[in-house]
Formats: sequence, structure tokens, C-alpha cells
Amino acid sequence: MFLESNPRFVSRLTRETLALIMAGGRGGRLSSLTDWRTKPAIPFGGKFRLIDFPLSNCINSGIRRVGILTQYKAHSLIQHVQRGWGFLRGEFGEFVELIPAQQRMDKPLWYSGTADSVYQNIDIIKAHDPSYVLILAGDHVYKMDYGAMIARHAESGADVTVGCVQVDREQARAFGVMSVEEDGRVTALTEKPADPEPMPGQPDQALVSMGIYVFNRDYLFQALREDAEDFASSRDFGRDLLPRAIARDRVNAFLFSDPVTGQQAYWRDVGTVDAFYRANQELIQEEPELNLYDQEWPIWTYQAQLPPAKFILDEEGQRGVAIDSMVSGGNIIAGAEVRRSVLFSQVVVEPGAHVEAAVVLPGVTVEAGSRIHGAVIDEGCRIPAGTAIGEDLAADRERFHVTDGGVVLVTAEMLGQEVAHVR
Repeated sequence: MFLESNPRFVSRLTRETLALIMAGGRGGRLSSLTDWRTKPAIPFGGKFRLIDFPLSNCINSGIRRVGILTQYKAHSLIQHVQRGWGFLRGEFGEFVELIPAQQRMDKPLWYSGTADSVYQNIDIIKAHDPSYVLILAGDHVYKMDYGAMIARHAESGADVTVGCVQVDREQARAFGVMSVEEDGRVTALTEKPADPEPMPGQPDQALVSMGIYVFNRDYLFQALREDAEDFASSRDFGRDLLPRAIARDRVNAFLFSDPVTGQQAYWRDVGTVDAFYRANQELIQEEPELNLYDQEWPIWTYQAQLPPAKFILDEEGQRGVAIDSMVSGGNIIAGAEVRRSVLFSQVVVEPGAHVEAAVVLPGVTVEAGSRIHGAVIDEGCRIPAGTAIGEDLAADRERFHVTDGGVVLVTAEMLGQEVAHVR
């Protein structure tokens, strides 16, 4: 294969690529998890944030020029990027650049869609002078070498290449569903169809867009200008710009698969509380699909300087234990039991408490005798002593948010507590 025999070709292409990460949306389907933070800033996997996955993919792929387009409640995201992603060397042309929504002289408006957010920053893209522009979503969890996709794009002569994955048809209703010819050319892209088109020979599967696009620079500029002049456009890549490109130009699909097995690679859209909960719970399996211990493709992040997790008390009925769980730095499990749970940093679980099948975000205190099952506990909550969560969903609905899947989301506001500083 051309890519395997020409690694310098891929390296040159990634050096000539500018990545833009879409990180401006709220993510309303995540309910109160995005009341005080943008979706890409949500903690994930015990110590990371969602934005760390596309950023790490860029760095590991050899793409060292990255812009992050921000808008909605971006303070915690900006703080995280400034603290954890400032190690690139500007004198070598490397950067992770925060690009907030700004009032432009000719258009004093917020970003009105994903395509508009890029259009409003054409001058910045021009200043970096890339050959290719890689558009990425800032809120998906996966590990991907973008170099292979960019190389395929360059080889094919396409104007645009769209990253795609296979999902169950039922799930496909939440995505942009693609129709693709045998040579990889995209013939249609339908946003969130009620009846997704099945893949040929696989009636229970559909091909959906990952929200990852590779554009030739000049083609992107032309397409953005045309979209900006179309008053009927919603200024969105998936709804407007790409369907227009598919109708008249060359748009190819790149199927994201495991490079070794050729099977569908791990990719999760954690756009709902249920999906966020499931993706975190998957990580505590004995051999999860997403390997966070992979030293060949590390996920980089900012980490506070915290002491190791501590498990204390060794008395009958009051031993501090965590079983089938992920426990982060700064945690104290004091005479309590934690099972099948993901505990982020600086979580304290007091004597007699029982936490099972839970996702507990940073800075939470679970006071003595509390019982938590099947819940997501937001950052900074203090669960009062003796509280039961997840045992009586009818009672939980009166105080908290209960999802269709039966996951209980608890925030400080729901507990009547002052909202902690969201980090």
C-alpha cells in the first residue's frame, strides 16, 4: 500500500495540515452537565476531558498546528487547554491556539453554525497557510491516526473527505447518514433521518459521519463563501455545505477501522447522559475496547499535582475498598465500598458509604452511610449522610434528573448547594 511504503509522504501532509476543533457548542442533550461548561470540557475516563481525545490524536498523528473554536461557556475549557497544552514550541511552527468567537467588523454576530465558525476565521486560516484543513468535533471519544485519512484524501484527488463509522441503524438516527459508492464516493448525506439507509448487504447497519472532514484549503474557502451568501443556509457542515459539495464535487468517504484487524474501531459519541455513563462504565471492563494504557498512542491531558489515592480503615464492616473500579489521584476511600465505578480526582467516600456502578466527577464528597447506584454525580457535589440515590427512581425524579435509561444525574444545584467552580 502506498501509505505503508511512504511514511515521509504522510509526515509531509500532516505538517501541511491545520486542524480546527469545533468546541463551541453546548450539548443540550447532556442536560445539566453542560449548565456551566461546554461539552468538550466535560471530564471523562477518570482524569481526562473530552477535548483531550482529538487533541491527542492530532499530536500523535504529527499534526502540530491546531486551532480550537470556542463559544459557549468556554472558561473551564480555555483554562484546561492553557494549563495542559502549552508544551508545543511556537518557534517550530507548533501551536494549540484558542480561537474564541469575536465581534467582526463586517459581522457582529456569534457563530451561527459549524460552517459559520470556520468562515468567520478565514483570515486566521490564511495566515497559517495550510495545504489542507482538518475539521474535527471536540466531543467524541476515540483514538485515530489522522495521517492515514489525509493521505487517502490527497491520493484520491477528492475535494473533501469525510470520516465515517458503522453503527446500528437505530443509533444512526442521531447522526448524519451517508450513502457511498464502491469507489468511496459519497452520493448522499442525510442529517438525523427517521429511517436511516442501511449499508449494502448489512441491513442492520448504517454508515454515519464522524464529523471529521479533510478539505483542500482553497476549496474550503470557496465553499464557505458560497454558504455564507446562501440566506437559506443554517451554516452547518452536515446540513448545508457538505450536501451541496456532494451534489456537484468530489466528496469521498474514509471508513475508520482498526488498522490491524480491519474491524470497526472504537468511537463513541457521548452526546447524552446515558451515552456518557455507558462509555465511562465500559472503561472498567477487564479488557475495554478503549485502551487508556496504550503507551504507543497516549492520551495527553493536564493533571493537577495530587497525592495517590488512599484506602483506609481495616475494621470488620468498615474497610476502604474499590473493586472493578478506576480511582484517581487525591481520592480517599475511608471505610467505604466502591464497586464498578469511575472516580475522578479528589473524591472522598466516607465510612459506611456504598458506591456502585457510578461515575463520580472531581471534588465530590460522599458522606457517611450514603448509597449510590447507577448515577452520575457532577463535580463538587456533597452527598449528605445517609442519602440513597438510584434505589427508588420515582423518588429520584422529584429531586434529580433521571434519564430514559434509568441513570440518575445529580448536580450541586439539585442538592440545593452552591455550584462549585467548574474546572
